[in-house]
Amino acid sequence: MARPEKKLMRKRIVNAYLSSVISISLVLLLTGIAALLVLNARSVSRYLKENVHVSVLLHDEVTDAQANTLSTSLSSRPFVHSARVVTREEGAEELKQTLGEDFLDVFESSPVPLCVDVTLNAAYVHPDSLSQVISVLSESPLVDEVEARQTEVEALTSNLARISIVFGVVILLLLFISFVLINNTVRASVFARRFTIHTMKLVGATRAFIRAPFVRAAALQGLVSSILAVGMLWGVLEALRRSFPELASIVDLKQLLMVCGGVIVLGILLCVISTWLVVNRLVEASKDDLYY
Repeated sequence: MARPEKKLMRKRIVNAYLSSVISISLVLLLTGIAALLVLNARSVSRYLKENVHVSVLLHDEVTDAQANTLSTSLSSRPFVHSARVVTREEGAEELKQTLGEDFLDVFESSPVPLCVDVTLNAAYVHPDSLSQVISVLSESPLVDEVEARQTEVEALTSNLARISIVFGVVILLLLFISFVLINNTVRASVFARRFTIHTMKLVGATRAFIRAPFVRAAALQGLVSSILAVGMLWGVLEALRRSFPELASIVDLKQLLMVCGGVIVLGILLCVISTWLVVNRLVEASKDDLYY
């Protein structure tokens, strides 16, 4: 009878350990994602701003060669991130996809003008800067009109400021919740062995001697949980990269490695600190306190 009970006890300990590791890993994954978003907030903002397009519409008599020359000239401007010529054929094709195949049939000639599609450097995607950019782009005699979507830029600027504030508050809450959850998980794991700690104290073991194996186990638990969390974080990012290839230009590898290292250090520290505090409290507790 003793052997089945021993196997059952061992199984319970293993299940409790795995449950604790998985719980801590998920919390660390959440913390890692939050940290990664905070570190890459500027990159995300830059990416969104540099995807705001300004259309420089040219006069009907402008040739493709003149448009290419203008595009090359604009590319050298400090406020321009990229510039490319959108031919009349490309413009007509885009219009067909938007409005339907038969829309252009009512015109004798294509009403789509030759234009230069310009994206600006992030620092210039601001309502005040955009007005000056429009003035500079309109100086060329080849330019008929500049469509800058100022309303979208104003909305983007104001929304990014609001999102940054809200996001900062959310991140702080997530970090606090992460600490509380990991601390409670470790406490529950150590508290389940409170009678073992009490027995060690009764036979004369010192506090350091009692604490040492628990701290070593906590460090190992934190390391395993952290490595598992880092693996899940890489998996999530790889899945996102496959769905959104442009994500590779937003997430910086150096910052990703910093986050992974931070997750590992954080996981080990939280587990060790929580275990240290719980073991100290249980060593000082009386036998009656162990039942509550």
